[in-house]
Amino acid sequence: MQNNDDLFAELTALRRDLHRMPEISGEEEKTAKRVVAWLRDSEVDEVVEGLGGHGVAGAFDSGKSGPTILFRAELDGLPIHETGTPEWRSQIEGKGHMCGHDGHMAILCGLARRLQSHRPARGRIILMFQPAEENGAGAQAVISDPRFEALRPDFAFGLHNLPGMPLGHAGLRAGPFCCASEGMEIRLTGWTSHAAHPEDGRSPARAMTELVARLPALPAELGMPPGEGLVTLTHARLGEPSVGIAPGEARVMATIRAQTDGAQERLMVAARDMAEKAAEAAGLEIDIGTAERFAACINDEAAAGMLRDALTETGMQFSELEGPFRWSEDFGVFGGVSPSAFFVLGAGEGHPQLHNPDYDFPDKIIQPAVAIFEAIARAQCG
Repeated sequence: MQNNDDLFAELTALRRDLHRMPEISGEEEKTAKRVVAWLRDSEVDEVVEGLGGHGVAGAFDSGKSGPTILFRAELDGLPIHETGTPEWRSQIEGKGHMCGHDGHMAILCGLARRLQSHRPARGRIILMFQPAEENGAGAQAVISDPRFEALRPDFAFGLHNLPGMPLGHAGLRAGPFCCASEGMEIRLTGWTSHAAHPEDGRSPARAMTELVARLPALPAELGMPPGEGLVTLTHARLGEPSVGIAPGEARVMATIRAQTDGAQERLMVAARDMAEKAAEAAGLEIDIGTAERFAACINDEAAAGMLRDALTETGMQFSELEGPFRWSEDFGVFGGVSPSAFFVLGAGEGHPQLHNPDYDFPDKIIQPAVAIFEAIARAQCG
């Protein structure tokens, strides 16, 4: 049986190899093959490949009655050029694991090794390596795959490393944990005219400036409590960069987010209605598109309690978070399938932030994360 030091060294090497060869959302073919090879070497009872794209699931099945517990990690990297200079820096130009999914995969691979040595006595453990988390499409694609039904868990768990929190310190809470979010793009179309005769055209300037002013204030306009919703303008453009042409088209982009799916739907409907009325009042054509939809991540009370028990058992320092994070995580989709819980594990107070070009996952938190997941697995499946 492999001792903890040897396992940690093996997982660190794996994590750094994964870091060198990042693949972005929807392109995770080689990463998935690496995971499959690891799972087979760990003697899982079943491997399911190609879930929702390049997703991979490995099952440890006791063959005896008991719960099915799912642990999830992400396969994808980001289209970000790495500026850090570790020996294991990305070898793929313009792509990098700047969110730590390489580390999350290593954690689940470590759990596979632990379950190989001490198999579950009852029920099943599912290790889910999900594609396309960064664009919000992967979790839903996995769950929509007909083969997922045979893997459907009774409880699901996930984690994310968190720069700014002390190294190895955990944060959790029951209830809303990460916000729902969705991007909205509003295109307004009139027609151009000579700048000397703007009355002969139909400019979207007034409608655009109204939306730029009102969209960020939409949560307050709807009477939402502070913090429940947020609308962030991300881009606005009016016409072409010319002083001789009165503009004929405009584009406004925003990210809309809320603590719950219900509040998110209210904001999306209200934003669409606001844009359509502004366009109608100005006699403009309008086209509204959306992208990167994330469900809210809501921690189930019982699942959060199981996670809290595991943190206590492993002697981890942890704190109860006062409120949910504004960022989104498509792990929330698993909460629509089964009770679930998500937590954060500190990457260090001075650590580069997620998606920074010099970010690198802290290997020191691999081992405690494996211990936390293993404690949950043992408590439920023996």
